Amino acid sequence: MTKASRHLFYIVAGFSLGLAGLASLAYSGLAERGPLGSASIGGPFAMTAQDGRVVTNRELEGRPYLVFFGYTHCPDFCPTALLDISEVFKELGPDKKIAALFITVDPARDTPETLKTYLENFDPRIIGLTGDPAKTEAIAKAFKVYVKKGASANGDYTVDHTGVVYLMDKRGRFVNAFNLSKPPKQAARELENYL
Repeated sequence: MTKASRHLFYIVAGFSLGLAGLASLAYSGLAERGPLGSASIGGPFAMTAQDGRVVTNRELEGRPYLVFFGYTHCPDFCPTALLDISEVFKELGPDKKIAALFITVDPARDTPETLKTYLENFDPRIIGLTGDPAKTEAIAKAFKVYVKKGASANGDYTVDHTGVVYLMDKRGRFVNAFNLSKPPKQAARELENYL
């Protein structure tokens, strides 16, 4: 996928998902604002990482991090977003205290071992997280993520999901959606403001 077609893909996907997200927020009343004026997104979690250890939100305190929901069988959008995150992190340099969470919306297929193999293709600061269906549903709800499993054919299926990359600050509070359609160097400079 060329850089231009990837940008066009993000614009179309972002617009479509944005409309769905706004409709969902309006319908569910979730657009209420917290005390700091930012949307109430995120919260405590405890999920299993690709190395089998339990990762909690408290472990990420003191550094900003990105959160992206997806799944390893995703044909195009998820690997493209993870590649873009990897490119931004590369621009930051290896010594920067930053992380990204790739939280699966398909825990039935995305075991820790599956996530480990999949994430070997991306920056090592991307942490894959999975959990049982209840934990997955709870964290998706906390981040206002839309998830819907598609029809199954021969055991294979797709999962529709929100494609937003969330930027969380050093205290784990939602800052804004992080724009990956910018050149990696520019996106990295913006991310540095939160380090």
